[in-house]
Amino acid sequence: MNRERFERAVSAFDRANCEDPRTLLSDGQLRPRELVNAERLSAWVVQLAPNASETLQLAARCQHICRWQMPRSAYPAGRVGYLQWRTQLARFHADTAARLLAECGYEQDTIDAVRRINLKQNMRSSPDMAIMEDALCLSFLQFEFDEFIAKYQPEKAVEVVQKTWKKMSERGHQFALALPFSATARELVMRALAP
Repeated sequence: MNRERFERAVSAFDRANCEDPRTLLSDGQLRPRELVNAERLSAWVVQLAPNASETLQLAARCQHICRWQMPRSAYPAGRVGYLQWRTQLARFHADTAARLLAECGYEQDTIDAVRRINLKQNMRSSPDMAIMEDALCLSFLQFEFDEFIAKYQPEKAVEVVQKTWKKMSERGHQFALALPFSATARELVMRALAP
């Protein structure tokens, strides 16, 4: 790995995400939401794979880059609108990341590999994609699940946990079960996993 180039790319991703007008409370201060999310996802990737490839580390840092620029509300309500949004959003993230990586001097092979992870291609055959999926799920469960359950009925939360669980590896499951869930969140997770 060219450490200087890698740091330039991470800084470019972070600068882009610093423009997020939405904020999250992180370490006692309000910070740009997507910057915090990128840091959290990167941390999960490194925790799951301390020797993660450069490609995977780059993909984690830009997985949801500039997400606020393409809001869900810009697409029709319902499942069809949701799927359209998710497809267009993934392409937007991949294209934005590819442009920044090219500006940082990355070769096309690396850019293409990061794009494949951003677009969730080769999910079954790529070890990097499996780690990314675990990291995405764990980040959701650790940092977003309580917010989710505050908005939706318990049955919907149970269904989401079941779908999330299916995406994860057995190792991911072990990490998930060790998360410091709130009492409500833990009850819903246990309900979702009951036979």
